[in-house]
Amino acid sequence: MANYLEFEKPLAEIEAKANELRAMARASEEEMDVETEAAALDQKASDMLKTLYSELTPWRKCQVARHPDRPHCIDYIDALFTEFTLLAGDRNFADDHAVVGGLARFDGQPVMIIGHEKGNDTKSRIERNFGMARPEGYRKAIRLMEMAEKFGIPVIALVDTQGAYPGKGAEERGQSEAIARSTEKCLQIKVPLISVIIGEGGSGGAVAFATGDKILMLEHSVYSVISPEGCASILWKDAGKMRDAAEALRLTAQDLEKLGVADVVIPEPLGGAQRDRTGTMESVGRAIAEQLKALGKKKPATLVKDRRKKYLELGDKGLAA
Repeated sequence: MANYLEFEKPLAEIEAKANELRAMARASEEEMDVETEAAALDQKASDMLKTLYSELTPWRKCQVARHPDRPHCIDYIDALFTEFTLLAGDRNFADDHAVVGGLARFDGQPVMIIGHEKGNDTKSRIERNFGMARPEGYRKAIRLMEMAEKFGIPVIALVDTQGAYPGKGAEERGQSEAIARSTEKCLQIKVPLISVIIGEGGSGGAVAFATGDKILMLEHSVYSVISPEGCASILWKDAGKMRDAAEALRLTAQDLEKLGVADVVIPEPLGGAQRDRTGTMESVGRAIAEQLKALGKKKPATLVKDRRKKYLELGDKGLAA
């Protein structure tokens, strides 16, 4: 069964009625001509879907970015890459299952993949800690980036996290230091680094992977310094004001492209990535291929110089953009 978001409930009712009509016709021994009525409901649902997604507020974009049926990191790895070899552990403490990384081929070219994985059911979400990485996850990412630099292969980061795990154990093991080191390593490596926000890019937990040569964002993904709920709790002591916070944070792909944070916005199918997972992943693959081709022409020293320049100049456009 499809999962519907809160603002999609009217759409869910119409689509359910159309499905119910067809199910009744299949179950009936008598021939029932319901297709005309069902087709009319389909058209009504299609029109409503266009209307809903043509006027998405920033908060609704957050809801779409968090949709449980959106393709996750492992889905992209399975769809776009071949010969994937999982590399585990930070060689210091443990392996963090919230961070997936390894060697693979993209269109025959060797690449290093690093990404957040949220999981897709209760068991895997608990195992993956809902995509919230601990220090060992970021230290694993640093190890993999160093390996990629050693062998001269590009890094592709798939970002999808609410933020780094804020638990006591993570803080005791140096969460902020690990995030800072990972961000620093992103700026230092002399190979192309392409970061793709495939869902939610939250806080420093996302920045640690998203400090790339190019930041690609799916149309309904979000990227911000804090979640709207966290922002509302801090500013107004009321998490219920998350809609106001989402407006103020300028966290949508469209806003971030105007501000110069996002380099490319990848279109999603009508209704979001969850309605056409295959089409979405193919679009991401084409965008990655285009950026790899362009970045592959740059010398290592130029990559580092241009990357540093990009982040030093962030904010020049100001919030008036």
